[in-house]
Amino acid sequence: MTIWTTIFLLLGGVAGGLLSSIASMASLASYPVLLAVGIPPVFANVTNDAALIWTSIGSTVSSTKELKGHWEQVWFYTIFTVVGSIIGCMLLLSFPSSVFEKAVPFFIAFSGIMIIVSGKHHSLNTKKQPTWLKIIYFIALLIMGAYTGYFGAAGGVIVLVLLTYITNERFIVINAIKNVICGFANLVALIIFIFTSHIYWLQAIPLAIGMFIGGYIGPAILRRVPEKPIRIFIATLAFVQAGYFFYKAYLH
Repeated sequence: MTIWTTIFLLLGGVAGGLLSSIASMASLASYPVLLAVGIPPVFANVTNDAALIWTSIGSTVSSTKELKGHWEQVWFYTIFTVVGSIIGCMLLLSFPSSVFEKAVPFFIAFSGIMIIVSGKHHSLNTKKQPTWLKIIYFIALLIMGAYTGYFGAAGGVIVLVLLTYITNERFIVINAIKNVICGFANLVALIIFIFTSHIYWLQAIPLAIGMFIGGYIGPAILRRVPEKPIRIFIATLAFVQAGYFFYKAYLH
């Protein structure tokens, strides 16, 4: 691997880390970078997952202020996403992801709409929510964990939406919690894929370094930008990714 390829992967990782920690859209940058250096699509997805964990580490280190006093919530939500991720990985090993490809564009587009709509409910007092509604939200977290392990595209956006309804915290706090619990879901998926697939570790290392840097910078940017523009930015990226997957599924 040449020095230019290493730099290319490093910069792609920084971009992916920023997009992941801010908008849960790392794959818009990191996945194409891995394809560009010659890694086959299936293995690029797994290798991307190996590097993506470092985004969560970087953003967690950078978000200690936002996470202070919220770790009990983090561990509780993590249980659902981790169990879901295990289920998703098992499904992926049994059924090819192509089974789900035609539904993914609409799923991602819906997530883009919801990230805007959920902003209007940001001040919701969760103590007044009926128990059955909370149960539905937690089941949805479990399903999103499975989706992360099975396919993953824009999964973090839906987790962000769910946390907006489950909690009444500030957006930057919700995003910090999202980064942690999605990181654990990705970690579980990686552990499973280490034994069931092939990871291009040589390419994953510079990508991971870049993702750590991008993940660390992301929360600092969020502290300085109003919530509404961030939500619009996330929704826009979701629509772009939905268009890409629609093209792949129906027009390619």
